[in-house]
Amino acid sequence: MDFSLMLVVAVAVTGVIWLLDLLWWRPARQQRLATVEAGTTEGLGERAREQAIKEPWPVDYARSFFPVLLVVLVLRSFLVEPFQIPSGSMRPTLEIGDFILVNKFAYGLRLPVINTRFVEVDDPERGDVMVFRFPDEPSVNFIKRVVGLPGDRIRYEDKQLFVNGEAVPKRLLEAGPVKAPTELLMAEQLGEREHRLYNNPRDPGPQVRELVVPQGHYFTMGDNRDHSNDSRYWGFVPEENIVGKAFAVWMHWDGGLPSFTSVRRIQ
Repeated sequence: MDFSLMLVVAVAVTGVIWLLDLLWWRPARQQRLATVEAGTTEGLGERAREQAIKEPWPVDYARSFFPVLLVVLVLRSFLVEPFQIPSGSMRPTLEIGDFILVNKFAYGLRLPVINTRFVEVDDPERGDVMVFRFPDEPSVNFIKRVVGLPGDRIRYEDKQLFVNGEAVPKRLLEAGPVKAPTELLMAEQLGEREHRLYNNPRDPGPQVRELVVPQGHYFTMGDNRDHSNDSRYWGFVPEENIVGKAFAVWMHWDGGLPSFTSVRRIQ
């Protein structure tokens, strides 16, 4: 189940209970207390008084959890949301087990659950690492790098990316780790930003003939170019599917002890 939906429902239920108590149930308890204090005899008064003012357990829980849930909802929906990287499609930028922070207001404020933008702030830029809802299954979040903006002409042939007819500069850094000698570590200059990626010279990978990114859509690719399920396979990311901009790794956990030595900004 969608965690955002669960959170919204929890805030709504606890908020309604808290409001009903504030407007009706609490005044009724106070009225009962006044009646008890006026009519009980000494010795029975304290016990009767406790029964008169005792909050029902739903009210007690709602009063305790509503402020916490509301703060979490606001932070998660409009400011920052944490995610865990489940696959290697963004290596070497992001590794499996990295915990990242996503800026939720970088591309505008959106309503939780329905994801409709109601305040415009900025649009994704070429080179951004973006989290979005997978177009074929919106309940699943994907993270990829934005390589094509609305109106761009994109082509990908022989592991070379072309944007608007120009080859994106790329240079070899090293042959990659010993455990994967076929991985070539490359540096790619996408716009004003340089980021690292992997190419496998033995894997021909998908070829993309020149296409034009429609308005309101984006073309994305993983940095692990030959091991990424991205726009080369399923198409464009519509604007309404955008979740936010990934900007930092704050922890790494691969099943052992959590590590904070890899805390860094995402390039």
